[in-house]
Amino acid sequence: MRIVFRCDPALAGHLPKPVPARAVLPDWVRAMAPRAFSPTHGQEVRTVKQCPPFIDAMTYGFIMPLPCDVTVESRALSWNWDVPTPSVHAHPRSPISFHVPEQVEGTPLHHPDRVLVKFNSFWTIELEPGWSLFATHPVNREDLPFRLVTGLVDADRFSDVGILFPAVWTDPGFSGTLPRGTPVAQCFAVPREVPDLAFESFSAEAAVRYDATAEALLSSPGVYRRRFRARRLRAKRAAEGGGVEP
Repeated sequence: MRIVFRCDPALAGHLPKPVPARAVLPDWVRAMAPRAFSPTHGQEVRTVKQCPPFIDAMTYGFIMPLPCDVTVESRALSWNWDVPTPSVHAHPRSPISFHVPEQVEGTPLHHPDRVLVKFNSFWTIELEPGWSLFATHPVNREDLPFRLVTGLVDADRFSDVGILFPAVWTDPGFSGTLPRGTPVAQCFAVPREVPDLAFESFSAEAAVRYDATAEALLSSPGVYRRRFRARRLRAKRAAEGGGVEP
């Protein structure tokens, strides 16, 4: 899968680039202990740091970064971003704009006092034919003061302008600075095919494999990691065009 990112030539060199998600794991993942004492069990248990699905989900795809520092004080957002004027007339200038609450009225996202922000994108994203872009909140990032609204964009066809990423501001008491590069959205390419769902009962062989695998998982740690987890290839920069291949 080749993903091509493009930006206004006047802004080239001024924008942080989208990055493979594995490159921006939060510090708390690296700092957390692999084991913690559980009063329920009366002994130490493994933490999610040792759970491959938890970590693999956080490192999948690529991250769209915040293009500049954004300061939040007294529920007001501000920034000081001195960049050249884009060469494209309709190009956004600010990193963030807003939605009105009524746009999500009737959904669980709606609250009359809740702010809906829109993270403007300064990169266009082009996928290969037949693929769509799934954009969601950075996985397991409950520490961020917003919650991205998940969306699916046919970015093989819609790639002339940047994708905008709406989010609900979930922490009204947040005060401080979201630094340049803060993960805004986690994205990955998905095929646009409708899956064929098949339903079967266990065969005798499948039942034997079920019991054997379940017993192995209960008897020894790390079975999934050693026997079932696929090797992850490191993301690399495309040789031309500045593309990123997750």
